[in-house]
Amino acid sequence: MSEALRRHVAAFNNRDLQALLDGFTEDAVWITGSSVVRGRDELTELFSSAMEQLLPTLTVENVLADGDQVAAQLTERLTHNGEEHVFAIAGFYRLSGDRIKSAKIYREGSAELD
Repeated sequence: MSEALRRHVAAFNNRDLQALLDGFTEDAVWITGSSVVRGRDELTELFSSAMEQLLPTLTVENVLADGDQVAAQLTERLTHNGEEHVFAIAGFYRLSGDRIKSAKIYREGSAELD
């Protein structure tokens, strides 16, 4: 597995916001569903809100890496409005050195929770 992705998933699952943000470049772009988040300030808002409200965890199922590109199949478990949900996710990451520069995330079903 890509070291950058391993650190990202570990920080995410540990709800370590600072470690999570340290894994992104300053100008990182994160795209999921209809949301496009740019830069550290927006990433901070996105992930802190998700960690507090949804209590998500990720499990990496498969990873393909080639140079600065990583594709991953993951399973996400989260709680929304008191209900547990499980989603299959495909994530496509571009790295700059050992940090995530961009990510496009596809969640099975809708990426928007009601």
